[in-house]
Amino acid sequence: MSVITLTTDFGTGSPYVAAMKGVLLALNPAATIVDLTHDIPPQDIRAGANALADVSQLFPAGTIHIAVVDPGVGTSREIVYAEIGAQRYVCPDNGLLSRLASRENPSKLRCITAEKWWRSPVAPTFHGRDIMAPVAARLSLGLDPDELGPPLLELTTLDWPGAAKVANRIEGLVTAIDSFGNLITNITRDQLAGVPTDESVTVACDDHETQGIFKTYGEQPPMTLIALVGSSDMLEIAIVEDSAAIMLGIRVGTPVQVRW
Repeated sequence: MSVITLTTDFGTGSPYVAAMKGVLLALNPAATIVDLTHDIPPQDIRAGANALADVSQLFPAGTIHIAVVDPGVGTSREIVYAEIGAQRYVCPDNGLLSRLASRENPSKLRCITAEKWWRSPVAPTFHGRDIMAPVAARLSLGLDPDELGPPLLELTTLDWPGAAKVANRIEGLVTAIDSFGNLITNITRDQLAGVPTDESVTVACDDHETQGIFKTYGEQPPMTLIALVGSSDMLEIAIVEDSAAIMLGIRVGTPVQVRW
């Protein structure tokens, strides 16, 4: 079974998504296509990189992941094929794979330059449909990735600042906001090891503070500001049954502090 996932900033229900699926299925009608997400904020490469890092490694070995968050479409930026862990990726080389590559070095990198595997003609504004989709479909049918083009020496990287832990304090920041409006930070479960979880610990974000670190959202009543470690093993700040991002007006990059 060939599994191909799609991650884009096109928006749910966009006809651009259907166009890519049409190309994939025309070449490989037996492919299983999974929508990882199409709700990446427009041109937000970091959000796309986070989504790939959080989800793609859960798929069966050999899955092909197409990611199209591509503000530089049509420019000289490369389109890359990468193998990281047991997964395969087709996407622009603009930092989308940098979060994954910071955890595990790619075992193969190729520039996708061999035009015989593309659709023709190629629209300069839709490489997802005309280059990435047909290449991924052919890979799913057994195309040797070495035929895609020359080796790429290294991926384009983005900085991924980590949280800093000092005596009785951890300094971090909000790195993502999920679909529920929960604030995902760069403070890890490991960094919180040994930190109290009772009311002696304060979690502050901008001018807002809450006491304690909980295990589930349901441990506090609705409309309560809480901190907990989420499924990605990162500290989250949430409002029970509401959106912390909207209610607090918090954006990605806002500082977060844990004090005890």
